[in-house]
Amino acid sequence: MKDLISKPDSFCAIDASTNSLAFAYFKDDQLIKYGKIKYFGNDIYEKIVDTAHKTRGFFLTFDNLNYIVIEQVIYLNSPKTAANLAMSHGALVSAAASAGVNNISSVSPMQWQNWAGNKRLTTEEKKSIKDKNPDRSASWYKSQERLFRKQRTINFVNEKFNIHIDDDDVADAVCIGAWTVDNWRKVF
Repeated sequence: MKDLISKPDSFCAIDASTNSLAFAYFKDDQLIKYGKIKYFGNDIYEKIVDTAHKTRGFFLTFDNLNYIVIEQVIYLNSPKTAANLAMSHGALVSAAASAGVNNISSVSPMQWQNWAGNKRLTTEEKKSIKDKNPDRSASWYKSQERLFRKQRTINFVNEKFNIHIDDDDVADAVCIGAWTVDNWRKVF
């Protein structure tokens, strides 16, 4: 049986990719700080080195940060992309551990998105996109559906916290953090 961990005073919610780390830092259930760290490099290995250095330094900027919640990597159609994401997340988790973060957990995208009311598009919403943009490719419609959902998360976060975020990755991190505040026992 999993030991019950008391809800911490603070934690950091993370939406990470091979190119960046979007974060939201919460203290006493309040959003304190949010932003994005970009990684650089000519290939995945250079980016991973940059990831390790930058994220370790980032985690060390917080006093006693001991908990992070990361959005889970979802299955992708490209094995290369999946492998790159796995390496990038490994570097991030390793950097967090070396900075003293002892409790690392994850949440699936659908868990926090459903909680925020950002479920899959309805048939009517998909039809509306097609009606407003006839004669486009199937991939174009999929892209628009993805953008529609990203904007829905941005709107939710801006309304909930009375802030203005226009970066969808940062909005995702903030929403992951808000979900975590309300669902701590599902995380740890």
